[in-house]
Amino acid sequence: MLDLSDLATVKRLLSKNDFKFSKSLGQNFLVNPSVCPRMAQAAFESGGGEGVIEIGAGIGVLSRELAKLFKKVVSFEVDKALLPVLSETLADFKNIEIINSDVMKADLCSLIAERFEDMDVCVCANLPYYITSPIIMHLLESRLPLKSLTVMVQKEAADRLCAEVGSRSAGAVTVAVNYYASAKKLFGVSRHSFVPSPKVDSSVIQLAIRDEPPVFVDDEKKFFRLVRAAFCQRRKTAANSISAGLSLQKDKVEEALEKVGFDLNIRAEKFSLDDFSAVYKNLEY
Repeated sequence: MLDLSDLATVKRLLSKNDFKFSKSLGQNFLVNPSVCPRMAQAAFESGGGEGVIEIGAGIGVLSRELAKLFKKVVSFEVDKALLPVLSETLADFKNIEIINSDVMKADLCSLIAERFEDMDVCVCANLPYYITSPIIMHLLESRLPLKSLTVMVQKEAADRLCAEVGSRSAGAVTVAVNYYASAKKLFGVSRHSFVPSPKVDSSVIQLAIRDEPPVFVDDEKKFFRLVRAAFCQRRKTAANSISAGLSLQKDKVEEALEKVGFDLNIRAEKFSLDDFSAVYKNLEY
């Protein structure tokens, strides 16, 4: 079996298949041999150990580790140029299916029903930096029957995604993630673990999907419009940000904040998930 942690081996493999790295796809392949086993094990322990969806197979480093633990691996790889590479690196594994498609365009609900019948399913992936948040939010908002997401992301993104709602590091995406899942950091990954080496370090995080959100809102799209508006001008008060973001009169927003018992100088970064829910229920828009 090819040693995909050996840089010389990886370079020969890619050269043989005339592969060229694509900056537009954010391709950075892991060569640190300790990272993928830890990711796969974390996903296995959180997801029931039956089915797993990988997003971005790359050269198959993580795919192979997942296949050692899970009964079935379905891996998306959008770059057609990597298919001959994967046919070689994954030749010894019969429980991996590669889908040459963009996961954002896939019918994942149907795929899970067809490929993972009666299995517990999770996601494990080394996500491209440029599309980290869109992929995570797509998976969460789709309400797919998933146990967890174990993903590697840029360290800065990990800090934001796993921040406590109500802290300075929190943003709209933090609120959204906490609405759908419980997030935690697992471990850091140096930029030197990749080929080519990116300019920033990474972190592996895990999102355990909630059975039910911790707060009830009757219109999620409307609720998250409020959340995004609240963070659209972080240096301003919540009243000013919400007023501007939702095109509402400021006194109307202030009235809702006062009903909840907030000081009118409060900023959105101080709001807990319960606070956002309370403001939502007291504001007409």
